[in-house]
Amino acid sequence: MLNEGDILWRPSPERAAASNVSRYMAWLRDRGDAPMADYEALWQWSVDDTARFWGSLWDYFGLQSPTPWAAVRVGDRMPGVKWFPGARINFAEQVLARSRGEAPALYYLNESDPLQSMSWNALARQVRTLAAALRRLGVQPGDRVAAWLPNTPQAAVAMLASAAVGAIWSSCSPDFGVQSVLDRFSQIAPKVLFGCEGYAYGGKRFERGDELRAIVDGLPSLDHTIFVPVLDAAADSPVAGALAWSGLLANDAGNDFAFEPVPFEHPLWIVYSSGTTGLPKPIVHGHGGIVLEMLKLSHFHFDLHPGDTMFFFSTTGWVMWNIVVSSLLSGASAVLYDGNPAWPGPDVLWRMAAESGTTFFGASPTYVGLMMKHDIVPKDRFDLSRMQGILLGGSPATPESMQWCYDNVKADLWVTSQSGGTDVATGFVGASPTLPVRAGEIQTRMLGVDVHACDDEGRPVVDQRGELVVRQAMPSMPLFFWGDDDGSRYRDAYFDVFPGLWRHGDYLTVKSRGGCIIHGRSDSTLNRYGVRIGTAEVYRAVEATPGVADSLVVNLDLPGGRFFMPLFVRLDAEQGMDEALAERIRERLRAECSPRHVPDAIFAVDAIPYTLTGKKLEVPVRKILMGAAPDKVANRDAMANPASLAFFIDLAARLGDDPATTFRQPGAAHATR
Repeated sequence: MLNEGDILWRPSPERAAASNVSRYMAWLRDRGDAPMADYEALWQWSVDDTARFWGSLWDYFGLQSPTPWAAVRVGDRMPGVKWFPGARINFAEQVLARSRGEAPALYYLNESDPLQSMSWNALARQVRTLAAALRRLGVQPGDRVAAWLPNTPQAAVAMLASAAVGAIWSSCSPDFGVQSVLDRFSQIAPKVLFGCEGYAYGGKRFERGDELRAIVDGLPSLDHTIFVPVLDAAADSPVAGALAWSGLLANDAGNDFAFEPVPFEHPLWIVYSSGTTGLPKPIVHGHGGIVLEMLKLSHFHFDLHPGDTMFFFSTTGWVMWNIVVSSLLSGASAVLYDGNPAWPGPDVLWRMAAESGTTFFGASPTYVGLMMKHDIVPKDRFDLSRMQGILLGGSPATPESMQWCYDNVKADLWVTSQSGGTDVATGFVGASPTLPVRAGEIQTRMLGVDVHACDDEGRPVVDQRGELVVRQAMPSMPLFFWGDDDGSRYRDAYFDVFPGLWRHGDYLTVKSRGGCIIHGRSDSTLNRYGVRIGTAEVYRAVEATPGVADSLVVNLDLPGGRFFMPLFVRLDAEQGMDEALAERIRERLRAECSPRHVPDAIFAVDAIPYTLTGKKLEVPVRKILMGAAPDKVANRDAMANPASLAFFIDLAARLGDDPATTFRQPGAAHATR
């Protein structure tokens, strides 16, 4: 019987010695730093002397600046720490400096075409050419360049070209509805938009020309729209006057292109992590912080080497896409997949991995559950001899999902589970190829990340659940939120509970032996398939549906790495709950937000619980439905309508071990998908 904590794999001495972590430790020893006996000692040093650690990475990876930097770090208290003041660097230049000539830089696959590749030389040529075109269009450092594109090489080229000229990149997947896109892009006022006419998913074509026009009309800041055909290479742009992608790439810029050297903390990209109120948070990361963090992540925690190949299933609307493209900093190839991970069959990603020679494969525990359901045994179907590691991310990995990888993919395999956030574009806790893999555990805390499980007073605890708290700054922490001029939104997001300490909103256990377990969200942000969704986005769409007066949504973490997201609606007096209304709600969420926003069940309730100050009781409701004592999680004296909790308390009492099953029982007062 498999138990949490059982050892599933140990690295051979040869593999551990050949890892990037071991090479870095040897380099530190050779240059006179204190010798590190093992990874745990290295981690402790990296957080005891963070300036020396991050400074060592600058040297180890051979980074250079045309201007000198005065110090590694200035300041101690978060937020407000500054990194490498005086240094100048460019993310895209650093990526292309790892060129391996005619070797593949990108592999890419969609539902219509076979696996293809783009060489490092071709990638560099397209990036330089597009960057030169952006300059001719008047794009300057600090201008925003946005994209509404699927996971294609054009998206990667556009991101790198934007960075090359010092512009600030931001992207959404084309399955995002118009309002969701405008909620994001209208905050940052982009000067240029890359857009497409549609996408394919699950064997179906989704024409999105009308939506592209609506997005362009809703962004008065745009000077130019660049049309990138996706469904049909010969398609005309749905937007009048749009520039053609092919036209911008027609004139090779040659090797004379000069990358824009920008300050270390110059904005690189804007990603979005939705909160519980208001618009999605536009998080700004800097060139230097991302370069250092991605070098560290890809080398030490993914153990990527030149010639390796990395894949993680993602879309352009999730920071994991940025991370996959950034894996090029290791000299490895990146694999881009655009489509349904289970179409035309549930083994499509394994076929792609075999054909591309993927060495480090990433997907969610939910995807592993799909494999189990369909009895897929990849090792019996494909040659996966090059595969060295699997990353299970997006939600907590169970012992069973990790064991499945060993039984069905490869016995000698480094199966990692890692957890971090869009907010920092990396992980807090993750993996090292020098450590054993234990069932249901994340191997360790990441280098340079002073992360702890903390009690209610902010004190670190071991072998017990606590809030995930980071006690020292990291270079990839947000520079700021776009438009948050006084920094109040940034402070409220992470520093409102423990001043000066980053509280991320996850529950964490740090084991005395060094392993870590993530237990899910401690706040009300929804986590669906690894993508954080703000409840405000759901409410905006749901409450615009005729017949719906109010709503509340929560996400329940279930055993086996699963989750269940019920939506509760208060209806207008004359409106009854029926399947027709439920379908209208679901269709609106799909159209205005994305398929990930669609709930698993919809309940009609008499009242939505509120505090006296007008806030919905999302966290207390979630905790009640997960079995917490109501009086422990909800202060009725502070509620505007205490009687509204009765429905949720009654529902919790009827739940079995699996809430999803209970919700779907015949006679339950709800409509399901």
